[in-house]
Amino acid sequence: MQGSVGAGGDEQHPYFFLSYAHTPKSDPKDKDPNLWVQRFFRDLCAHVMQLTPLPAGSAGFMDVQMQPGEGWQERLSEALAFCKVFVPLYSPRYFLSEQCGREWFAFSSRAAAQNTRNSSNNSNPVTGIVPALWVPVPTRQLPQPAERLQFNHATFGDEYADEGFYGLIKLNYLRDQYERAVYRLAKRIVNVAQQTQLEPGDPHQDYAKVPPAFGPAGGPAREMEVAVLACSRSSLPTGRSPDCYGTEALDWNPYHPTSSRPLADHTVDVVRNLNYTVHLSDFEAEPHRLLASGPPGPGLLLLDRWALDARRRRELLDQLGASRRPWISVMVPGNVADPQSRARDEELSSQTDAALSTRVNESDGHRTPSGGLPTLEAFSKAIPGAVKAAVRHYEAHAPTYPPPGSGGRMPRVLPGGIGYGAPGPTGRGRSTDQEKNHGDKAEGSSDD
Repeated sequence: MQGSVGAGGDEQHPYFFLSYAHTPKSDPKDKDPNLWVQRFFRDLCAHVMQLTPLPAGSAGFMDVQMQPGEGWQERLSEALAFCKVFVPLYSPRYFLSEQCGREWFAFSSRAAAQNTRNSSNNSNPVTGIVPALWVPVPTRQLPQPAERLQFNHATFGDEYADEGFYGLIKLNYLRDQYERAVYRLAKRIVNVAQQTQLEPGDPHQDYAKVPPAFGPAGGPAREMEVAVLACSRSSLPTGRSPDCYGTEALDWNPYHPTSSRPLADHTVDVVRNLNYTVHLSDFEAEPHRLLASGPPGPGLLLLDRWALDARRRRELLDQLGASRRPWISVMVPGNVADPQSRARDEELSSQTDAALSTRVNESDGHRTPSGGLPTLEAFSKAIPGAVKAAVRHYEAHAPTYPPPGSGGRMPRVLPGGIGYGAPGPTGRGRSTDQEKNHGDKAEGSSDD
């Protein structure tokens, strides 16, 4: 069973969390091959201690072999909830590890929540992640969450970029390069920790239920539709406050004032951390994204209960229900801090139930309660389950398409000329990964 320790003790919350994939022994009689990682970890902790005023034992955290019954899941959850920086140790084995994927997702969820709560992060979102190479991994083999970091490993030295820490630590003639690279990594960790000031997460989360960030067996990125059916400020029901709305439906921010970002953007961040390429659209403006004659792919529909005041939007939900698309999960926010929603909760819930009446059980598709998910935290925790349900239904139904009467053909181009997997048209649809995310940079990425 895996467990966890902090360098020099575990009484303090760790400054950084080292996430790595355990290498199995070739023979039971062999020495533990992970001893080299432990040596690297000790060296890294020593530098961090010199660069900070940290108390003894609080520099770093890594998991090691422990005996059953030591509560390793609880200790992992606590370390991931409080560490300031996450250091994934890249190797081909790392991105195939379900445990490493869980660690990545648990930490990255903290950053996504903070970016959504803090308006100052909107133009320069934080990640708190500083990747390190144990063994170099070709860019084409990186899953979406790692590829988006665009981290320049050559800033730690050309030999490091070519060999990784494993090569530097094993080859005597590269000893100087190893020391230099470890020191520069320590400086980067401290720099990022000081820049991001990441807020703590939930130390009591059920680690066993955390989804892995890299998808099944570290496979390639999959595609996910995220659509929004919401009001804009110009289409609000009578008496509805404009505080949660913007000029477009995609600007809808139901958890205002806790959240400073549109809910769609926050959802995209979380879904991308599950290794999906995401297309974001306004369901009312681009209904064909979800209502095409063939299954465009699994998806999420974010539903504003106030939007059901409009007949056109109710009709779109009727069409979605009538076409039996269980691979579209419906998510309904419901902010307990919104006095207007609280005052009309029974009416809004009844209207939502009526609009989604065809989805009475999971065989018709996943949906959250019509009363809505009460907080941003509850909504965030529900996203992985909604994604999982959408994918499960898609995989079960897609092979049976096209539907009867279609002549046995599935159109390769959707209405509006959009091919499967292609970016949406210009305008309100957002091909988020192509238009928005290629400019992301890791914090503290300037040269030393």
